[in-house]
Amino acid sequence: MKKIICLLMPAVVLAACSGSRRDSRTVEADSLTVDTVHVPTVEELTLADTAYASASALSFVVENADSLPALLTDYNDRYAREDRVMTFRKNLLRNADFGGRVGGTPTEIEVAWSYDTPYGRAETRFGQWGGGTGWTGQPLYVHWTAEEMDSIKAGGAPLTADFGAEEVMVGSLCGEAFFLNFLTGKPSREPLDLHNVVKGTMSLDPELMNLYVGQGVPKGEPLGCQAFDLRSHQRGCFFADPKAWRGWQAFDSSPIVTGGYLFWPGENGSLFKFRRQEGGQLQRVSTLRYRVNGAAPGIESSLCVYRNYGFFGDNHGNIICVNLNTMRPVWHVKNLDDSDGTIVCREEDGLPYLYTACEVDKQGTHGQCRFLKLNALDGSIVWERLIACNRVDLGSKVLDGGMYSTPLLGRGDCEEMIFANICRNSADPARGQLTAISTVDGSIRYTVGYGNFCWSSPVALCNEKGEMFIFTADANGMVYLIRGTDGSIICKKNMGANFESSPCVVGNSIVVGCRGTKIYKFTIK
Repeated sequence: MKKIICLLMPAVVLAACSGSRRDSRTVEADSLTVDTVHVPTVEELTLADTAYASASALSFVVENADSLPALLTDYNDRYAREDRVMTFRKNLLRNADFGGRVGGTPTEIEVAWSYDTPYGRAETRFGQWGGGTGWTGQPLYVHWTAEEMDSIKAGGAPLTADFGAEEVMVGSLCGEAFFLNFLTGKPSREPLDLHNVVKGTMSLDPELMNLYVGQGVPKGEPLGCQAFDLRSHQRGCFFADPKAWRGWQAFDSSPIVTGGYLFWPGENGSLFKFRRQEGGQLQRVSTLRYRVNGAAPGIESSLCVYRNYGFFGDNHGNIICVNLNTMRPVWHVKNLDDSDGTIVCREEDGLPYLYTACEVDKQGTHGQCRFLKLNALDGSIVWERLIACNRVDLGSKVLDGGMYSTPLLGRGDCEEMIFANICRNSADPARGQLTAISTVDGSIRYTVGYGNFCWSSPVALCNEKGEMFIFTADANGMVYLIRGTDGSIICKKNMGANFESSPCVVGNSIVVGCRGTKIYKFTIK
């Protein structure tokens, strides 16, 4: 039985998907012709408040904290700034448009600096987690304005002598957040106690001085998500949901702000919508809880957003679109298996499309990584590609196959390709491989084999000619620089530790952590 508590939506104009329209009007003023540009309203841009037949697969409830309207106020992407990387894969579309740049053809990966975190030896129900960073573990980057720096200095945060305008922030498996001077790699602040193991990517509020951090594994109870005031380093909010339909209260997802609200999927099987305030204050507005075939799956992927639609995958392979105004499901697609990699979105010929793939987990020892291109408006499948993968039992741990990474959309001379790190686990000669796929028809253009599995997500750098180069790293500790058009390896370097985390790109620099204790800044030359 479905219990639905929701808000009524205004009328919708689907045709607005193609973006703004130019309306030319003639104005008689001194015989001049004046062109005016029509700016679409929020109502014109708002996508349909409907539920396709596929959404009937979900048994769900939307719980609202009150009856006040909670419509998104706009669809501006406040993450699309060159001077900061504030969430996983940079923006609402999660398309990793970091704007990485190189001159000419790069040939080297140089270590600019490295930083050592403590090694956490606390015993958890899953053993010791050590230090460094895990999956997805992407660093954040901010180039503060002078006004923002003054605000931080006045707020009482424990700054060091190396606090500067450019700052890197990263959550660690040892249960602390580290703040580093981007130029030197030295601590810019004292570490922030995150209370439990953090595997996922933190998120910085694009308008407030709030830092959002999801806990991944408990060193002690409680387990949940939290918000900190970056000016004081005080925790303003801790949240766990006692009403959740799934008991595991971890949050590996990197939350996102759109239309004035913070959206945060949880491994407790819920999607949360919060109001935000300064000082790390969060107030729950509404919650979507759902089951499919009687089970409440956990959500480890980060929410991908296009206008008022949000998209995520869960660990039962459900791909779900939610209307972020009403928090009701719009459509549902069943993939073959667990889908932890974050969905990415791109407009093509005026229409939004999604790219996602699954793992080989519940399929057993042998299975298929099913890579999908979907119409974002209705969930219809444009194409699919099946890639054979294995699940490997090593005794001490089990390695699932398929895609843990988030795929990378090509740009420049690779515009019609998408790249994904796939864990083949010896389903072919490679343990892991970079797979280049055509966005047009799903055909595989080429593969690049690694010596081990790969959970890290690839990133792009382009030169002045529009030539695209890919930086990525694998579980053997190898970092690669690869030419996007043909997969030729330009350079590789063995760093000796497992890179599960995804990189952050700033100009021609890469910041990424690995298992153990290291956080690196690489320079691509």
